[in-house]
Amino acid sequence: MPTDATASPGVQVCSLKRDTPQSIPANSPYTIVRFPFGTAESADRFTMHQVNQPDGYVITSWDTDDRSGLIWPSTAGWGVLYAMIQWEAGGYDELRDQFVRDPLGLTPTPGDTTATEHRPPSPGMQCWTKQWGVFVDPAVPLAVRAAHDDGVARSIVLAEFKLVIHPAA
Repeated sequence: MPTDATASPGVQVCSLKRDTPQSIPANSPYTIVRFPFGTAESADRFTMHQVNQPDGYVITSWDTDDRSGLIWPSTAGWGVLYAMIQWEAGGYDELRDQFVRDPLGLTPTPGDTTATEHRPPSPGMQCWTKQWGVFVDPAVPLAVRAAHDDGVARSIVLAEFKLVIHPAA
């Protein structure tokens, strides 16, 4: 995995897409949104989302292993995170989402959340997009997490998670 910002000209991109439902428990803490690998993902030219994780861990089931929701930045730089989440209809009073650095405590400084949003539902289907900029480091994985306050488990029916890394001086 390249770790030097000059390893490739231009921006480096990882673009993930999930088009199968993921159940999010009722009134639970934030849940990592998980994404498939290989041909099922949108784009990962810079190997930021791999079954064989940079720390040696190997994911055997992307749909049940929270590590499948991690993007490991390919280089240090200014990262712009994007997410799109579509929820099934439900009895929500509030939908929640956030970006998080190292959500699984794999580094000495885990769980640094940013861009946390709590939203009231809109009429019809619940569709949200967000973007946020952060400095990124190859040793610190990133994820998007979601939660809701409905009294029963509800599903995210479509999700995307993207990282674009710009060189930073």
